[in-house]
Amino acid sequence: MPLGSTMFMLLSEPPKVKLYGVDGSVKGELSLPPVYGLPVRKDLIRRAFLAAFTARLQPKGRDPLAGKRTTARSFGVGLGIARVPRIPGLGRAAFINSAVGGHLAFPPTPMKKLREEINKKEMRLAVASALAATARPEMVRARGHVFTAETLPVVVEDEAERVIVRTRDVKALLDKLGLWPDIERAMKRKRWRAGKGKMRGRRYVVPKTVLFIVSNHRSPLARAASVLPGVDIAEPELVNIKHLAPGGEPGRLTLVTASALERLAERFKDVVSW
Repeated sequence: MPLGSTMFMLLSEPPKVKLYGVDGSVKGELSLPPVYGLPVRKDLIRRAFLAAFTARLQPKGRDPLAGKRTTARSFGVGLGIARVPRIPGLGRAAFINSAVGGHLAFPPTPMKKLREEINKKEMRLAVASALAATARPEMVRARGHVFTAETLPVVVEDEAERVIVRTRDVKALLDKLGLWPDIERAMKRKRWRAGKGKMRGRRYVVPKTVLFIVSNHRSPLARAASVLPGVDIAEPELVNIKHLAPGGEPGRLTLVTASALERLAERFKDVVSW
C-alpha cells in the first residue's frame, strides 16, 4: 500500500516465540503481534532516526556585530596603502575578515536548517518497521549484538517486573536467557570519547545493549536493570525510533514483558493489514 494509506501490508506471518518465567525456564509459546510481520524499511528508519536526532539540536549563531565593534575607517586613496578600514592613530587594519579580530567571512547562523523533516505517518511506519526488525535474529546480529537466545524478542512473564529487585538478579535472568554476553561486550568496549565532549558531561562512549520494554519504567526490574551498561528502559507507548534503531541501524536486542507486548499490539493495531 502507498505511504498515504493508514495501514500497511504484512511481509510475512509474525513468528512464534517462547515465553520465559522469572527463573529463565520456558513457560509456553505465544505468537507475536502482527506488527512484527511488517517489512523492514531501512531507508525509512534512517530518515526517521535523523528526524528524531536533529530535532534536539540547538541552533548556533554568531553575534551579528562580532568583529565589527571598532572605530576603524578607510584612510582613502593616495597614500600607497590598501583602502581597508584602519584604526585611527594606529593604522592597523580592522573590521575585515582577513584582519586580526575582524569578523568571520561566513560565521555560523541560527537560520541554518538543521532538522530533517518527516511526516507523521512515515514516522509511525518507521517505528513499526524498526520494531519488526527486533524479531529477526540475522538483523540483530548484524547490528553487533551478541546473544544465545533461541527466539527474539525475548518475552518474559509480568511477574519479573515485581520479583526482580536487584541488579544481580537481573544478571542471573539475562544469563539464563542468553542475553548477558551482550552486556559483557559493552563492558569491554567502553571507551573515552574523542574530542571536547569529555569536558561536557559525555566522557565515555558505551555501546547499546538490551532494550527493556516494560509496563512501568519505575518498576523494580526497570530500576535494577537501568544501571547496566548500554541498557535502555521504555514503556510500550513511549518506545521510539531512537530506542529501536540507535544510529539509524535497525535490529536492537530487545526484552519485553508479556503485558508490554499486548500494549505494543494495541498501539500498532491500526498500522498493519493482511
